[in-house]
Amino acid sequence: MREILIVGGGYAGFYTAWGLEKKLRRGEARVTVVDPRPYMTYQPFLPEVVAGSVEARHAAVSLRRHLHRTRVIAGSATEIRNSTHTVTVRPQSGPEFELHYDILVMTAGAVTRTFPIPGLSDQAYGLKHVEEAVAIRDRLLTSFDRAAILPHGPERRRLLTVTVVGGGFSGVEGFGELLSLASALLKHYPEIGAEEIAFHLVEARGRILPEVTERPGEWVVRSLEKRGARVHLNTQLVSADGGRVVLSDGSEYDSGLLVWTAGNAANPIVHNHTDLPVDARGLLQVRADLRVGTESEVVADVWAAGDDASVPDLAAGRPDARTVPNAQHAVRQGKLLAKNIMASLRGRPARNYVHHSLGVVATLGLGRGIFQYRRLVIKGFPAWLMHRGYHLLAVPSWERKARVFAVWATAAFFGRDVISLASVQQPREAFVSSGDPRRIESARTPAVDRTGTP
Repeated sequence: MREILIVGGGYAGFYTAWGLEKKLRRGEARVTVVDPRPYMTYQPFLPEVVAGSVEARHAAVSLRRHLHRTRVIAGSATEIRNSTHTVTVRPQSGPEFELHYDILVMTAGAVTRTFPIPGLSDQAYGLKHVEEAVAIRDRLLTSFDRAAILPHGPERRRLLTVTVVGGGFSGVEGFGELLSLASALLKHYPEIGAEEIAFHLVEARGRILPEVTERPGEWVVRSLEKRGARVHLNTQLVSADGGRVVLSDGSEYDSGLLVWTAGNAANPIVHNHTDLPVDARGLLQVRADLRVGTESEVVADVWAAGDDASVPDLAAGRPDARTVPNAQHAVRQGKLLAKNIMASLRGRPARNYVHHSLGVVATLGLGRGIFQYRRLVIKGFPAWLMHRGYHLLAVPSWERKARVFAVWATAAFFGRDVISLASVQQPREAFVSSGDPRRIESARTPAVDRTGTP
């Protein structure tokens, strides 16, 4: 029996395994997925997890629940040697071990791109995984609780100041949803005035949302600023040491919450720990049929898709065009990858990947959004409905669709939940302290609050 090993259980990896399960005959091949997380994160829902519009678990799709005939290994690939057809895996516990494969599928996904900025690693949260979205939400809610009982002053201003670095879709959607949540919280916190909330969006380029054209991008900036936010264009984060944000445009202030969404970088396993061919950006060189290699030379039985694959964009009409790293491409590449692997197993030719964009849609907070397809631009509430409708259809499995829709329907009648569960980061605190406030500090560990907030 042939061994098909999939490194990475994100969009592309999940849909590849899911597609193979539906097509493989019994005994034809065995599929294994290696990923440190036992679930696929539906990243377009993370901004709504931040805002409490989607439950955290509903933005994650369990690999074991939906991949019934696939072996799922909870661990990280640390080295890939195609010369010997082996992958070294570091499990969650226990020693490393090797897996042998006949067919390798690389869908490891990208990682958050960071820079050596003072204080960044100590202060900032990413927005790529469910746990990060939950932590950001709890941080904002806890900041409101703390600020409400403080007198006006520097500490209160710091707690009510939010900074998001990165003006791509992830950053703008997360920023818009955080701003929407903060505005909604004001009716529950009469002690806090709207003028006290400070939101800063920082983007190094001269515009945000590069996936849309210039005028819609300018409209988004104006829309955010009308809601009280400040958008810093052509600006970089210089320092975040001690929670003190210093920007290249001369702005300097204390921020109680810092979120970093300034792009993606190739997964270290791809550009540092494999003998597979990579390009100058550290991405796997991939042909149009999703085989690893070039037009003149192919790596036998190795395939790749998703954010770590440099896939030719045949729909763009330019020989140097590559598909952008987004969910539209990753999902569709994963589905085609399963079909092409099956074609290879059964002696049929593989198909090239060609996908014409369905347009781009983004949420800017509850009831606000923007959609663009070529020259067609839709703004406001209709675009927000389109965003929800599209992603409700796109999230895998009817079970997840039903759960997400139920939360949305409930929120339409009762509003979103505004409870902070930051205490789950210290699950033993109540037990160790026995309810004595004087013993709570000794029960805490320094790693919980990443900004040093008491």
